[in-house]
Amino acid sequence: MSEREAVSLVQAGAGQDLVLLHGYLSCKESFYYQIEHLSAFYRVTAFDFWGMGRSAPLPAAWSVSDYAAHTRALLGELGIRRALLLAHSFGGRVALKLLAEGDTFSHALLTGCAGVPPRRGVAYKARVGAYRAVRRVAPRFAERHFGSAEYRTLSPLMKESYKKIVNEDLTPCLAHIRARVLYVFGARDAATPPYMARVLHAGTAGSQLLFLRGCTHFCFCEQPARFNAVAREFFPLRRAPSREEESNV
Repeated sequence: MSEREAVSLVQAGAGQDLVLLHGYLSCKESFYYQIEHLSAFYRVTAFDFWGMGRSAPLPAAWSVSDYAAHTRALLGELGIRRALLLAHSFGGRVALKLLAEGDTFSHALLTGCAGVPPRRGVAYKARVGAYRAVRRVAPRFAERHFGSAEYRTLSPLMKESYKKIVNEDLTPCLAHIRARVLYVFGARDAATPPYMARVLHAGTAGSQLLFLRGCTHFCFCEQPARFNAVAREFFPLRRAPSREEESNV
C-alpha cells in the first residue's frame, strides 16, 4: 500500500503548496477555517495522520521519526516540494523533525507546537513512582487508572507509540532548522505553556514568536479570522500563472 492509499486526504485551491499537520488524535477537519480561507491563495493539502481520523491504523508503534519519514514519503508521492507548512501540537513535533532534516518547507507556522520537555514537579515524580509500583502487581489496574485521559483511551499499540512520542525531547532539532519559522501560541495555553514557546523561539535562529491573547491550545479554531490574518501575512504569496501565461511557456 502506498502512503497515498493509507491516508485520508483533501486538497483544495491552487498555487504554491501549503501543507497542514494536525494535532494528536485530531484530524484534518480541525483546520476547517484554515482550509476554507487559505485555499483561496494556496493549494492546501491536509491529511489525517496514520492511526488517526480516517486514515489506516498504525502497523507498529511509531515514533515521531516514523511519522516524519512517512509524511516525507507521502509528500514525495504527491509531488510536493519546497512548500509552506502549518502545524499544530503533535503536528509540530513532526514538523520539527522534517524542518531539521531537509528543505521540504521554506516557511513554517507552528501553533501550540509540542516537543519541549515539560517541567516536572514532586507530585509528578510521586505519581510515576506509584504507577510503577502498582504496575508490578496489578498491570491492568495501573493502565486503567494512571496516565492522562487521552492515554487511557488508546489501544495497546497506540499507547506504545504515544510513549515514544511524548518522551522524546525535540529541542536538539532546533539548531538545524533553516526555514523561516513563526511560532503562534495561545497566551492561555495549558497544554503547551508559554515557557515552551519561548524555548522553541530561542532555539530556532531567525524565528518569530506571537502570543494570541485570550486563546488556549486551539487558537486557530478559537480566533480563526485573526489567526488566518497572521498566516496570510507570514506566508509569501506566489501567484499561479494564468492559462494564457501557461500557454506561452
